[in-house]
Amino acid sequence: MNRALQMVDPTDRGVHDSNFRKTIRDGEERLLLALLESATEDFQKYIHAQDKRGKELFDAAEEWFLTTDDSYFLSFENVCEYLHFNPHYVRTGLMRWKAAHSNNATRRHANTVNAPLAPA
Repeated sequence: MNRALQMVDPTDRGVHDSNFRKTIRDGEERLLLALLESATEDFQKYIHAQDKRGKELFDAAEEWFLTTDDSYFLSFENVCEYLHFNPHYVRTGLMRWKAAHSNNATRRHANTVNAPLAPA
């Protein structure tokens, strides 16, 4: 049997505490990742929302991404830091995505408005 495994006592308080802290860290990470994922989904899903609720969800997500204040625990900056993401990189990618989708929507709208009427 491996000598390193023989030295680990499962009742050792240090091993238990270490595993417990890892479980908590994993749970915190999953929670913060879910928060980031939810904001990203709202940002992308409601970019062209016409209803009040959709606009509110988009605006809230965009404001969260763009705010650089890190004074509260669940700020975008702090969530990214905890997850080891570069907030500037993520923010830049989201703003590029928004610009690309806004441009596509503008072009589609222009094509619809300027399209010749079909003969009756």
